[in-house]
This record gives sequence, C-alpha cells and structure tokens, in this order.
Amino acid sequence: MTKNTSKIAVLSLFAAALVAMPALSRAEGSSTNAPAVPGQTPAQPKKHGNPPFHGNLSAVDTKAMTLTVGTLTLQVTPDTKITKDGKSATLADGVVGEQVSGAYKKTDDGKLNATSVHFGAKVEKKNAETSGAGGSR
Repeated sequence: MTKNTSKIAVLSLFAAALVAMPALSRAEGSSTNAPAVPGQTPAQPKKHGNPPFHGNLSAVDTKAMTLTVGTLTLQVTPDTKITKDGKSATLADGVVGEQVSGAYKKTDDGKLNATSVHFGAKVEKKNAETSGAGGSR
C-alpha cells in the first residue's frame, strides 16, 4: 500500500512539473530582455522610416508654420523638405483642399514635425514615362 502511495505522489509531482513548465519558460524568456547594466534601458529595434501622412489639406498657417491634414497638425521646420508637383516649394504654396502627402517625426514633447511635404497629385517617375512612350512607333 505504501508503494502505491509513493508512486501516486511521484506521478503527481511529475504531472505538476509538466503543467508548470510552459509558465516557467515564459518567465525565463522575459528576463532575457532585461538591461545588461542596471539603470541602462534595453535597445529597441529601429522602425523603418518616419510615419507617412496623406489626404486633403485642411489648413495652412504660415505664421505658426503649421499645416493640418485631417486630424494631424504638423509643424514645419527649416529641415522640412517641401515640394509641389515635383518642384521645390514653400509652405505658402499649399492650397486648402488640395492633396498633400509626406512623412513626419514625433518629438519628445508630442509635437509632429513634418520631415517632408508634397503638395499636389503624386508625380510619376521618369522611368514609367519613358517605358510608356517607348512602345509607340
């Protein structure tokens, strides 16, 4: 009888270990992301580029150097590259209601700084134009 009790106890412990194994392995996996040095933050993977925006231009404020597209209000900085129909432009060249697209970067204080702004419809690349023209004789 004592042999059966000890067998049941050993099998119960073995079953409990099998059930707890996935939880322990998940806990071990999360500790590998801990900083190597106390006080140091872990390195985060870099995101691919800046987030894009596109839509119709809702507002342009040349004094505050901002433009609004939908619900986004973007700050235009001296580093912002602005184009219109494929040519260099300024913020004042933007017309409310026209298509606008580009990319922005969120700053630490929560502002959205535009890195690039393109007023007007998307300009086709030269390769697409020349390949279409080359087919006609």
